[in-house]
Amino acid sequence: MGMREMQAKAFAKRDAQYLLLKAPPASGKSRALMFLALDKLINQGIKKAIIAVPEMSIGGSFADTDLSAHGFLADWRVKPENNLCTGGGAESDKGKVDAFKRFMAGDDDVLVCTHATFRFAFDALNDVTAFDDVLVAVDEFHHVSAEESNRLGAVLDKLMAESSAHIVAMTGSYFRGDTVPILTEEAEAKFEKVTYTYYEQLNGYQYLKSLGLGYHFYQGRYMDALKEVLDSTKKTIIHIPNVNSGEAAVDKYEAVDHIISVLGEFVGKDRDTGIITVQTSDGRLLKLADLVDDRKMSDRALIQDYLRRAKNRDDVDIIVALGMAKEGFDWPFCEHVLTIGYRSSMTEVVQIIGRATRDCEGKSHAQFTNLIAQPDAADEDVKASVNNLLKAITLSLLMEQVLAPNITFRRRSDMVEGEILPVGTVMVDDTAVSVSKKVVDILNSDGTDIIATLTQNTEAAKSYVNQNAPAQTVNEVLLPQIVAKRYPDATEEEQEQIVQGVLTIMVANGSGGLVAGDSLPDDAQVENEGRFVQIGNLFVDMETLSDEEKSRLKPEEIIAERNLPAGAQVQNKHSGEIKALNNQFIKLGEKFVNVDKLNIDLIREVNPFQQAYEVLSKNVDSELLKAIQNHVQASRIQMSEEEAVMLWPRIQEFVQTHNGRHPSLEAEDVLEKRMAEALAYIRNKKAQRLAGGE
Repeated sequence: MGMREMQAKAFAKRDAQYLLLKAPPASGKSRALMFLALDKLINQGIKKAIIAVPEMSIGGSFADTDLSAHGFLADWRVKPENNLCTGGGAESDKGKVDAFKRFMAGDDDVLVCTHATFRFAFDALNDVTAFDDVLVAVDEFHHVSAEESNRLGAVLDKLMAESSAHIVAMTGSYFRGDTVPILTEEAEAKFEKVTYTYYEQLNGYQYLKSLGLGYHFYQGRYMDALKEVLDSTKKTIIHIPNVNSGEAAVDKYEAVDHIISVLGEFVGKDRDTGIITVQTSDGRLLKLADLVDDRKMSDRALIQDYLRRAKNRDDVDIIVALGMAKEGFDWPFCEHVLTIGYRSSMTEVVQIIGRATRDCEGKSHAQFTNLIAQPDAADEDVKASVNNLLKAITLSLLMEQVLAPNITFRRRSDMVEGEILPVGTVMVDDTAVSVSKKVVDILNSDGTDIIATLTQNTEAAKSYVNQNAPAQTVNEVLLPQIVAKRYPDATEEEQEQIVQGVLTIMVANGSGGLVAGDSLPDDAQVENEGRFVQIGNLFVDMETLSDEEKSRLKPEEIIAERNLPAGAQVQNKHSGEIKALNNQFIKLGEKFVNVDKLNIDLIREVNPFQQAYEVLSKNVDSELLKAIQNHVQASRIQMSEEEAVMLWPRIQEFVQTHNGRHPSLEAEDVLEKRMAEALAYIRNKKAQRLAGGE
């Protein structure tokens, strides 16, 4: 019916009253919603469909679309007066609310509006029963939150509690930058969930096959580092830092001028389109769209209109933006998003990356680069920047999970005889210990969500970065706390099983996912690798054979565990038990372990984010790493402000006496070590005040 893989997965859940679709930008969520809405309108008794988007520019994604040519049951049509985002409807807020009320009272069946219009209209109608048998679809769902002050969240809660409305929620990132949950646990539990990862998306693309994530650190001003990261041959969106941020250096207009000078020489600006032409040093002419300049709004409108109409690769080369060209912005030819300055919000990072991940002919690789200030480790004020660096680290760790292959769970009791599990499936043996369907469903739908919550936890981030803190600190304390809070209705045993499953996902993804036995490297070391001999259709474990039976075997009859066929039926000769072996392996350290033999105590000892931290560490110097360590240690120091003030004169005297050397946290002298702790405490407090604008 003309559906992509993700759209087909969502359509399979079309009968759900509440559906949550989590899929990356550019995966086709808008069209998925068209399929769902039309089926509900035609086959499920739904009277009307309302699509709410966060900003007007995204409303264009729901323009009329031909679907029946590919075999679907109808085409998508929205009357111009019912698309309140594209200029066809009323212009003012009041006019849009009136148009919404007209739509609800009339016979038309599809309306597109902004989140704000939907909230205002809901209040104006003041009748929740008006939404009985109405589909409310919320695009970019991460704008919602469970906080009482979030009106959209309150509206959805009321719709679910007091009406028969259907709700479809869609997001490219299920997490808000403020870590506030989107829905209450009770409301979220009512949603059927469809999750589609970047990994699955890239696998399904025709042209785009890889995505690079990079952090580039600079000293001084970012403008001096632009030449190192800006490739004028790549179709690029440049997001400059907020004018109030520490990285801004100059005002936003001067920043654009500097970017133009890095690219080449200004040639001219087209009066009809607003597009700037720049000539590079090798004679190429670049077309640059400046979305930063807001001094003349008519010029910005010209540029935005030009970008909406740009359908060819040569129409645009560079886009410079501030607060724009992120969510819902569609430029398929974009190969590189260069983002200047720290981004503490996972949502924003995912949305930015999504600008480059459209599948497009001639584009095999997409790149995200974050150009961020490298703090001067000798500066007392670096700790605020170190805080931001820790945010960058946690974001990169989370991206490792978003991009990793999906790990899915199946109970052994749900297996069909002869079934061969696809690679990436962890079989949960529930023959000895009961494992509920609820646990498996949570792991399959919410696993990445739980990991994201963990990595956004400041204490968790510090513990993982701190080389001296055992991984168990997080894995045995913080993660169970998150699970217990998120699933209060689960039993203690179920909560523990969820924790074990999440740890398995993190360890597997951190080491490159699960690997089928026949795909292991030739020199792979397999921990306690089994040996088998084939007897009929069964593979007998050699450890269960008698010495006499073993002595009669020829070397060519012995089959290593990694070489067993998929779905092999393995027999224990002692007990007679026969079971299918999940012949997939996970890398722990230098060795591979069969997932069926995973020891949870071993997993708890693994720091699943160590690899990502090491990747970042290669890009910074030892002084900066020391600053990060000092910050982490300072957070654990037990000290009062009074003691720190008392020790400050001694610290100054120590530095003067020792030719500028600061007290060391590793000092054997008790007083020097305490002075070092006081200094770390003072610096940390100062950084907190700087970060808070005090």
